[in-house]
Amino acid sequence: MAEEARGPVAALERIAFLLERSREPDYRVRAFRTAARVLSALPEEEVRRRADAGSLEALKGVGPKTAQVAREALAGQVPGYLEKLLGAADAPLARGGERLRELLRGDCHLHSDWSDGGSPIEEMGRTAAGLGHEWAVLTDHSPRLTVARGLSPQRLREQLDAVARLNATWAPFRLLTGIECDILADGSLDQEPELLERLDVVVVSVHSRLRMDAGAMTRRMVAAVRDPHADVLGHCTGRLVTGRGRPESQFDPDEVFAACAASGTAVEINSRPERLDPPRRLLRRAVAAGVLFSVDTDAHAPGQLDWQGYGCARAEECGVPPERVVTTWSREELLAWTREGRTPAGVASR
Repeated sequence: MAEEARGPVAALERIAFLLERSREPDYRVRAFRTAARVLSALPEEEVRRRADAGSLEALKGVGPKTAQVAREALAGQVPGYLEKLLGAADAPLARGGERLRELLRGDCHLHSDWSDGGSPIEEMGRTAAGLGHEWAVLTDHSPRLTVARGLSPQRLREQLDAVARLNATWAPFRLLTGIECDILADGSLDQEPELLERLDVVVVSVHSRLRMDAGAMTRRMVAAVRDPHADVLGHCTGRLVTGRGRPESQFDPDEVFAACAASGTAVEINSRPERLDPPRRLLRRAVAAGVLFSVDTDAHAPGQLDWQGYGCARAEECGVPPERVVTTWSREELLAWTREGRTPAGVASR
């Protein structure tokens, strides 16, 4: 049987990944992830016995469709539904940016179910490694974003311990520690400085008062990117381009990008299809300003970790030099950059 479908749990997880990748509704994805977790908790012999007896559906969380996938996988077949999804997945998500995509080694922005992501840390890390990443950065939200279950200092300390335990089993892949830290109204960062100092990568983003006066927003963002703990400026305009949408925050991009260039803070190219932030006109101005970039997925589910192609296509279109993309760097280069304070001299010496 194809590697794609070796065993019922692997087949169910692969289907969920492909559904997430293609932006299918959450309820459909949950059906397959739930079934995978239910079956993974049972001895293989019991799963096979239930399949033979036709009683898989009696398990809470396993329905007719997911049971059929499990039975086909147990029979050594590539499940029909998986085969259909694999065929559709042959087409690239975005056209262009293929060279940059091949150069990527990691992702600086992803979420787990510790905040508003949908999957455990272990699942996100395994998927990132399976996609060929050498490293990825876990960046769950900071405390004041309560709607996203932002991490209090105590919970963040617990997460650091959890990541250390997982990394002990994952070499050579490494899950780096991080946070998506709210930029507060005065430009300060929403987490204890001592904890930010311990993290490998800090993404700073505006999530509140998005319609602040342009002058005040500019001062807010400039203060944040100049903070010695800030490594990446996340989704800088805060816009949403799908559904009801959300307009861009107003600020002076030239002043913000000049501050990023001076401090060595990277500007994120957010690959989420509903964000695609910054817009092309601002991305070109960031290139002209000489900033570093980070092509990130902002993934909240495993399948979304494959969305970097969207960001790579826009980066290529707007003339982003690959050597200025920190997600093409090795783990050692990335950590040298974040730990050396991102001084312009340090960036230039790379």
